[in-house]
Amino acid sequence: MVDLLQGVMLMGTLVYGIRYTFPEYVCTFLVAGGVSTFALLKTSSKTISKLAHPNAPLGYGLCFLNLAFDGFTNATQDSLTARYPKTTAWDIMLGMNLWGTIYNMLYMFGWPQGIGFDAVQFCKQHPEAAWDIFLYCLCGAVGQNFIFLTISRFGSLANTTITTTRKFVSIVVSSLLSGNPLSTKQWGCIVMVFSGLSYQIYLKWKKLQKLQKKRKAT
Repeated sequence: MVDLLQGVMLMGTLVYGIRYTFPEYVCTFLVAGGVSTFALLKTSSKTISKLAHPNAPLGYGLCFLNLAFDGFTNATQDSLTARYPKTTAWDIMLGMNLWGTIYNMLYMFGWPQGIGFDAVQFCKQHPEAAWDIFLYCLCGAVGQNFIFLTISRFGSLANTTITTTRKFVSIVVSSLLSGNPLSTKQWGCIVMVFSGLSYQIYLKWKKLQKLQKKRKAT
């Protein structure tokens, strides 16, 4: 979730030539660095031993591809809204879900041994599971409205920062509620993350103040 922030900025710069300011890089470094360090400090010896598994390089490679494609997708969404200002959040949402549905349908039902047939059979045998899947999809569809509205109005970098912060806060709250005390270094990481977020909010406020002054002047 952390490297996705960096992936969005990297793909935006390399593929579409998007230029980010130095303060934006500082904010990303504080948030990404804080979350990464917090996760590493929280990592157990069992997890570390798994990272040394012979299949670990394959996992790293797949994670890299996932981040690259995710970063490319977010950068493309920014490019679309910049090139076509009339593109709404629901236009992007429709395109993403339409093509995602086509690809998944081909993968699941494109050949006789497709896993989609097993899924349908399972839902026939367990109708209550089908209802749970429907509710899950409905909640996901409602949530996507907020995601794509954020992307269309504030950009994919802001959306990625929000989702990363949400996940980080849930980890911290879960640790506190489960009775696992945080170390001094972990509290330092929390300060680092919220310093980056506070700085980002300050920069947005400062930018808004400048725009308001320009409007008053004209």
